[in-house]
Amino acid sequence: MKTVFVTVGTTSFDELIKNVTSSEAAQALKSCGYERLVLQVGRGSLLPDADSCPHIRLEAFRFKDSIAEDMKRADLVISHAGAGSCLEALGANKPLLVVVNDKLMDNHQLELARQLHMDSHLLYCTCSTLTETLRTMDLSLLQPFPPGQPKNFANFLDKALGIQ
Repeated sequence: MKTVFVTVGTTSFDELIKNVTSSEAAQALKSCGYERLVLQVGRGSLLPDADSCPHIRLEAFRFKDSIAEDMKRADLVISHAGAGSCLEALGANKPLLVVVNDKLMDNHQLELARQLHMDSHLLYCTCSTLTETLRTMDLSLLQPFPPGQPKNFANFLDKALGIQ
């Protein structure tokens, strides 16, 4: 069963959860062949129940000791743009769609997502463009992120954030 795993990390990102479970987004996922949607909702106020998402099988939880198995089982990961979540998904060699929270002040997440996208490691969008991105995404264009090189990732972060 083709699965999408959505993670917001330890944050609250209700807008992403609301948008990804909308009828339009669920239909876009279904038309791409996805049948199951697993949500890690963190500290958000939304915890959708299994019947709340049309067209697709839904599971939701707040936190687990580890989400590594959820990522491993996923055919697509949709994540907030936190560096830890991005690195975990890329390290698991999963296609990654990052949803940038454009409501955050001083948003470093956009720079990180933009640089990883320019290097063809992920796709990114905002909540307002999520459904259209799901309809038009081409995951075959993504390139694997080089594994096991923490120094390279640190240098990449410095570059993406304008520190270097």
